[in-house]
Amino acid sequence: TKLKIVARAGVGLDNVDVPAATERGVMVVNAPTSNIHTAAEHAVALMLATARQIPAADATLRDREWKRSKFNGVEIFGKTVGVVGLGRIGQLFAQRLAAFETHVIAYDPYVSAARAAQLGIELVTLDELLERADLISVHLPKTPETKGLLGTENLAKTKKGVVIVNAARGGLIDEAALAEAIKSGHVRAAGLDVFETEPCTDSPLFDLPEVVVTPHLGASTSEAQDRAGTDVAKSVLLALAGDFVPDAVNVSGGAVGEEVSPWLEIVRKQGVLIGALSGELPVNLSVDVRGELASEDVEVLALSALRGVFSAVIEDAVTFVNAPALAEERGVTAEVTKAAESPNHRSVVDLRAVFGDGSVINVSGTLTGPQQVEKIVNINGRNFELRAEGLNLVINYTDQPGALGKIGTQLGNAGIDIQAAQLSQDAEGEGATILLRVDREVPSEVRDAISTAVGATKIELVNLA
Repeated sequence: TKLKIVARAGVGLDNVDVPAATERGVMVVNAPTSNIHTAAEHAVALMLATARQIPAADATLRDREWKRSKFNGVEIFGKTVGVVGLGRIGQLFAQRLAAFETHVIAYDPYVSAARAAQLGIELVTLDELLERADLISVHLPKTPETKGLLGTENLAKTKKGVVIVNAARGGLIDEAALAEAIKSGHVRAAGLDVFETEPCTDSPLFDLPEVVVTPHLGASTSEAQDRAGTDVAKSVLLALAGDFVPDAVNVSGGAVGEEVSPWLEIVRKQGVLIGALSGELPVNLSVDVRGELASEDVEVLALSALRGVFSAVIEDAVTFVNAPALAEERGVTAEVTKAAESPNHRSVVDLRAVFGDGSVINVSGTLTGPQQVEKIVNINGRNFELRAEGLNLVINYTDQPGALGKIGTQLGNAGIDIQAAQLSQDAEGEGATILLRVDREVPSEVRDAISTAVGATKIELVNLA
């Protein structure tokens, strides 16, 4: 297929066949953070409108009735606010409610107590939250486990007079059970922006004046819509350039932190070097991360390594999306290991490829200096310090007097300039590897002449651009 990317200027992907796209190597992106501020603000708006009965009061006054004594709301100030789900929107909601001088408690089994403490939030069990909270806002995804989470049983556990808001996903609250809890007086009021079935034009909640409802407006602001378009446009540009796309939903490896992102290219280039030197695919590719980088989530580096190796060996386009599928089809396994120790560099990534005949190729790379310059620092136990850029001749040969001069002569005769060079000998001082960065392609006849002149056992031109 010529299709490269499917971009959804929003969050939902119900109308995209993601598995089919993945199978064909087509990246699917959305804009998961484009509406988080808008959604959090809408939850706050529902909370305030519900607590102060604003829509009902507005309706009576529009009917030319002045019923001031009928509407006696509750303050947010000083209350305990329970946040069910402490993801990005849940955190934003909690931060905004904290400004009302509330005490925020939260339930989320995937958030550590330390992280919650950083946010100034007390992490509790769901039962404790239901028992203690004066106001509850739900911020969970809809899954089989969360569907109907606030049903008859859990609503009965809530504090009498609680105010409940759901601007996350329909179906998290049993609407019939909530209506009964409001009628009985146990739940004071509720605000809902989402419903189990949408569009929703009939619900037992619609007849209750204590309920504030909106037709799924959580993402409906001009700013969120503009941001969604901008976000997916950036993702499309990244994808078409072959770069990693943080918002791709069908790329394995997890999120890429700012500490990991600069390493994607050097690891890809290490893979390119392995592929060029071997001319075949390995059966196993090990990505060994050492030093400070090992404290980060680096699983995505395996994808970069696979991209590099495959792009040097096969003709198919290799992307972050189809790299795992290509590896599975061709029997290549990839793994990531980590170690805190790095003797010579703050961080280094060692790529180790094992081939079907038992042979091994190792290539190590690092980033140096404030500019994070990409460098190849080791090939098969031989140390280097060469920028990973441009066209490079990699020559393995038996060291001998005058070998470098012979190589330079052949390149000079062909009008090829050597821009940088690094030589490394093995421990015995016999075998040697030289890396030469050149300014143009080296024709096969020139490579053959160099090979003959120095008795090269391997000579490859590798593009590390």
